[in-house]
Order: sequence, then structure tokens, then C-alpha cells
Amino acid sequence: MKQQIEELILQALETLKAEGVLELEITPHISIERTRDAQHGDFASNLALILAKSAKVNPRELATIIIAVLPQHDAVMKVELAGPGFINFFINPNSQYQIVNRIHTQGRSFGLSKIGAGKKVQVEFVSANPTGPLHVGHGRGAAYGSAVADLLTAVGFDVHREYYVNDAGRQMDILATSIWLRYLEECGESVVFPSNAYRGDYVREIAKDIYINASNDYRRPIELVLESIPADEPQGGDKDIHIDALIDRTKTLLGTTLYRDFFQIGLNSILDDIKVDLQEFGVDYQQWFSERDLMDDGSVDKALERLRLGGHLYEQNGATWFASSKLGDEKDRVVVRENGQYTYFASDIAYHMNKLDRGFDQIIDIWGADHHGYVPRVKAAIQALGADESKLKVLLVQFAVLYRGEERVQMSTRSGEFVTLRELRNEVGKDAARFFYVMRRSEQHMDFDLKLATSKSNENPVFYVQYAYARVCSVLRQLDEKGFERSLLRGMENLNRLIEEHEISLLGTLARYPEVIERAALQYEPHQLVHYLRDLAHELHTYYNAHQFLVEDACLRDARLNLVCAVKQVLANGLELLNINAPESM
Repeated sequence: MKQQIEELILQALETLKAEGVLELEITPHISIERTRDAQHGDFASNLALILAKSAKVNPRELATIIIAVLPQHDAVMKVELAGPGFINFFINPNSQYQIVNRIHTQGRSFGLSKIGAGKKVQVEFVSANPTGPLHVGHGRGAAYGSAVADLLTAVGFDVHREYYVNDAGRQMDILATSIWLRYLEECGESVVFPSNAYRGDYVREIAKDIYINASNDYRRPIELVLESIPADEPQGGDKDIHIDALIDRTKTLLGTTLYRDFFQIGLNSILDDIKVDLQEFGVDYQQWFSERDLMDDGSVDKALERLRLGGHLYEQNGATWFASSKLGDEKDRVVVRENGQYTYFASDIAYHMNKLDRGFDQIIDIWGADHHGYVPRVKAAIQALGADESKLKVLLVQFAVLYRGEERVQMSTRSGEFVTLRELRNEVGKDAARFFYVMRRSEQHMDFDLKLATSKSNENPVFYVQYAYARVCSVLRQLDEKGFERSLLRGMENLNRLIEEHEISLLGTLARYPEVIERAALQYEPHQLVHYLRDLAHELHTYYNAHQFLVEDACLRDARLNLVCAVKQVLANGLELLNINAPESM
């Protein structure tokens, strides 16, 4: 109904433009909201208040003019002027039945819109360092990011999904050194493992595979490895100085070519694992963008040169600084260290320059909430690169916290004490994991209840929604078992027989679905869709418990079947947008 009202208003505006009453260079966004008070109608628009200034007409007067040229429609019983210039629409009660026919006609496309048509959006999400498997914390960003991307696609945006692979820099060197040290253990060397190295079992597995394939090709005596290396933290030294010295020694002993081969084996192993993990979790990308490519093709140099030409860089104490404090950041940032190495931020500047140069209308970065302090410096970089900072939208996601009983599970990639996303998926299933991850606002704290997620009860929200779909499927099977013949046309002709309170409520909820999709997409809030599906499932279950569907009266029976099949279709559409299955039996 909301879309029909929008079409009526657009026709009215075209009439006023043709008559010379209004001069509009672009068609304004038409805001239509459901009213909170039935005395003010069913829907209201503030369009006259928005256009009054440009039209140089009093809002109430403009609203009166718009109302006067609104086309007639059977679904609209009356239109009234209210307050300072609101236009209130009163809907014909009989029109509520039209939604059932509309859902049956549109099927899987019901709820989709073109509000974002012609706009390119890039959504970058997860982008975890390829230094270990994805853990349950990363899973929330994966589920949220893919849901946001799919919702934006559903309302017409051209969406490009991207994973930024941090395959350069110190963390990758620590990983490569960690793998090499474990490899030396496989060769028979006695290694005291560094406190700041990566300790997970996956490091041992990669090292074992390397040893099986390369035997002793990479072996060096441990005495040579540790010669003159500063003490580690447990021995009273500095763990960062210790691991950095080991990295340098590893590169020296292996040489550039062998070290690069070793580095690449570790990277490929973990990155391939991440790709498989995400694909099995229902997350797909158009591009896996390499940080190292930015280094190799000179993009970082080009980005810094652009900043330099804009007067945004300066030299101090041997380092190169970005004057980000002049553009809203709390302080200036180093982009090139004293030793001539780029900082992570320099690569991020180059990456965002690349995004801007690719012509996206909107850039969406989805980061963990612990990166909130990073937002101002990136927005400063966007400005310094000559773009409007509003082109960048940063959405923050709190990591989910997993509990086993009362004990919180640690999720440190370095220590190796974490629960992987794969382990979570194997325990609770993809559907439950994805549903639970997007049940709340992304920035809200979340405790993941494993027991609830695996239970087959009404308290489990994903089970509750899927069971509503399966319940309608069961009714249709019973229809065949009882030997009834169903007529879709007969059901449509008798929808006015649906007068029970539960039926009227279901009709209203079904009509809200397109609005929920648009709002969830434009506000980047998939939890709105989750809440809607739970409400719709609740109404279906309540209706099922209160009334017989397969009654002897064929006209009433077919009308009710058409209604519950419309519910079934909307449940399927919503679950599909969340990449969650709609099982026919449970």
C-alpha cells in the first residue's frame, strides 16, 4: 500500500510540474510513514513541508494543492490535510485483502524495490588478518556484512562485496616466523617458542605439511637462529624486540626467495581455509583485494604523493606524517616510519583511494567495534584525497562472546585458545549461527547462547521462524491427505471471508514487509528483518492454534489457505535474504 501511495503522489507532482505550479529539477524522496493514531489515517506524508521552501508556498497551501490533483484509487478511502502540512491517507478496509493476491503474483520478488537503482555500493567486511582461522567473533561481522549487502541488493543497489586481505606487514612476518620455528621442531630442533608468536594448532599443521613436502630444505641449526637474539619476555626481555629480531634472523638465514616461498605457503594455507569457511557460512565476495598488490603496483606511493601535493604531509624526526588533526582526527599520524617502512595506515589510505577511484557512490566499511578510534583518521584521509567524507560509512560490529557454562572462552589468535567459526557452525548449524548473529543491532554486545541455538523449542528464535514455514507446508500435505481440492481463484474471490482478528492482523503484518526491507536496508539494520520474521511467525502460530484451516466450507478453506501460503512466501523471502534455509518439515 505504501508503494501505491507513493505512485499516487508522484503522479500528482508530475501534474503540478506540467501545469507549471511546481518546478522540480529532481524528483524528491517521498517519505510515507504509518501513523501512530488511527484518527490521523493509516499513512502520512510530510512532502509538502519538504517542498514548501523551494516551491515558495506555505506548506498547508502546498499540501492542499497536492491533495487536489491526487488521482483517485479504490484503495484510498479519503485524504486529509493535517497540522502544519501533513497529508494523511485513510485506506479502504477492503483493500487490505489485495496484499494476498499481490504476494501470490510476485512470489520471490515480493518486497524487492528499486529505491537504490543506479547507485554503486561497495561493502567491505570481515577482512580478518590471514594469520589464523576465523573465530566466532569474526562470524558476527560475516553474517552482518553479508546481510547488509543482500538487503541493499534487494532494494536495487549495485553491490560489490569485498574482503581486504592484509597480506603484508609485521603480523604476517610473525606468522611466517612462527611457522618456520614449528617447522624446525618437525626437523628435530629443540625450540623455545617465542611468547609473541602465533601458537595455534593450525601453525603446527602448516609446519607439518611443509616438512612432509620439503623435508629439511628449510632447516637451519637452532643455535644459529638464536645467536645474539635479545631475550624474550619470560627471560626478562622485551617480547616485541625478541620477535622482531627473530623475524630479521629468519629472513637472513632463509634468504629473500626461500623466505618468500615460506611466507606464501603460510598465507595461502590460511587464506584458502578462510575462503572455504566463509563460503560454507553462506558468504561470497566479488573480490579478495590484496594489500600487497597496493605495495607492488605503487599505489601507496601514489596515494602519499596525492596527499603531499595537497599539503597534507610533513617530515618530522625522520618520519613522514599525515596532518590528520586538521581534518577532524585527534592527532597527526605517521605514514612512513624512520626506517622508511610504510605504516598500516599508509596502506589503508591507498586502499580507500582505490575505492574512490573505482567510482562507488557509497563505500561501506564494516569493522570490529575495537576499531572505533580508527574512523576519524580514515575519514580525514578521504577528505585529503579530495572526496566528500560522507561517501564513507563505517559500521561497527561488537564481537560476539561465546560462553561454555559460566566460563568465557578466550578468542586470542596469537595464543591459539579460541573457538573457530567452523567449530561453531558444526555445533549449531549455519542457519542458527547466522540468525543469532543478526538478532541485535551490530553495535550491541552479544553473548552467544549455544544451548539455546541448538534447542528445538519455541524459545529458539530461528527454530520458531522456520517451524512456522514448515507448519504451513504440513497443512498443505494434510490438504492432500484429506482429499480436498484447492482452488487459488476461489480463495482470492473469498478473501473477504477473512474477518477474524488473527486474520486481519496477519494481513496488516504481511503488508508491512516491503517497508521493513527498505528500512532495514537503508538503515543497515538486518535485525529489523529478524524481528519482523519473529512477529510474523508468532502471528501464524497463534492463528494456527486458534482456528482450523482445513474446514468443510471450501470458500473459507481456500481463502485461509491463500492467506497462510502468503505468510509462507514472505517467510521464505525473508529467510532467503538472511541466507537461512526454509525447511518444509522439522
